[in-house]
Amino acid sequence: MMRRIIIGAMIAAIPFAAPAQVENYTIDPIHSFVNFSVDHLGFTTIYGRFDKSSGKATLDRGAKKASIEVSVDTASVSTGDNDKGARARSRDEHLRSADFFNTAEFPRMTFKSTAATFNGDNLAELDGQVTLLGVTKPLTLKLERWKCGAHPFNKKEMCGGVATGKVKRTDFGMKYAVPAIGDEISLMIGFEAYKD
Repeated sequence: MMRRIIIGAMIAAIPFAAPAQVENYTIDPIHSFVNFSVDHLGFTTIYGRFDKSSGKATLDRGAKKASIEVSVDTASVSTGDNDKGARARSRDEHLRSADFFNTAEFPRMTFKSTAATFNGDNLAELDGQVTLLGVTKPLTLKLERWKCGAHPFNKKEMCGGVATGKVKRTDFGMKYAVPAIGDEISLMIGFEAYKD
């Protein structure tokens, strides 16, 4: 009898792990954009963004795990030059051509995370794979900002942040005008996502 009491007490003292609390999120396309910049002729920096994207994310705060999948509409590229005027084409039209994003053949660019790193309770880094022009390469995104909480107006639970990274466009076969137009592309992704 005493043995059963001791065993029972020992079992009761073992801490039980809480079940995983995986939260699912949907990226808000109205407040999420993939922004980029590239050196232009050594004189200036050209900035642009993709106006249309979608995606899903999961977050398990207790286990310090996260994942994200994002799809970007490459034809939505915008650098503020869409009016060709007297030219044969505008810069944005040129970016949609086979010289750059080849949007007719490759209408989507995607990112899928493979691992997440946390700094305390905050998401700090996402390792993953980016696919562009049919080529897949590794990409690490560093979170410069990360916040979860209730939206101040509609009170819905959400997470958001700013992630940065770099890619070389020649790694994806985009070789037009290198090096006059820079090879290295700096990415800055601002995003908000609502809890499902």
